[in-house]
Amino acid sequence: MINSQVRTESGEIVLRGSCGLDWMETVQRIDEDKFPFMGSLLPYADTMFNSRQAARLRREVANHSVREIIGQDSVAEIERLCLRVENGPHLYLWFVGD
Repeated sequence: MINSQVRTESGEIVLRGSCGLDWMETVQRIDEDKFPFMGSLLPYADTMFNSRQAARLRREVANHSVREIIGQDSVAEIERLCLRVENGPHLYLWFVGD
């Protein structure tokens, strides 16, 4: 399971996501050439996005194909976390693998 968090640059967790992404059922099915940010998530490692990258990720998850794969609840959560990163100083979006 890949969980999501918004963290400060010192690593303090500001906001936690409640919907985990199942690697086998969802993320591995995403075309990483078409969706390089979603496609870069790893099941057993952490992936971090800065505010500019979070804005691109938010645009990717808005795509109908991605919505079908990861589900509306996960999309809404990722969009919410991305916006928090985009609108806050020195914040990062983390996807934490098992």
